[in-house]
Amino acid sequence: MSSRMRVTKGHTGNRRGHHGIVMPRLSICSNCGGYHERHRVCLECGFYKGKQVFNVKNKKSLVTDANDKKSNDDSKKATNKKIETKDKEKIKESKVEKKVQRRETNK
Repeated sequence: MSSRMRVTKGHTGNRRGHHGIVMPRLSICSNCGGYHERHRVCLECGFYKGKQVFNVKNKKSLVTDANDKKSNDDSKKATNKKIETKDKEKIKESKVEKKVQRRETNK
């Protein structure tokens, strides 16, 4: 790279000056007093602008159901992998046996 094309540390820093991490602006919920991001539903009680948008109990049960389903799927995948590895081992063993039989017949 030629020196005229080089971007110095100072220029790089100037360009990245706007990339800083900013804390989210939080507001206090008028219903429960918990913190929530501005213009977003309160995740503690499910209210937005004094109206209930969703029921938190139902939402939590849906999340736990989804997590349970995901863990069940993961366990099924693990058992499928075990079965596949056993099948692969059987195939390898049969290939080895065939090679041994060929060697014996060629002698």
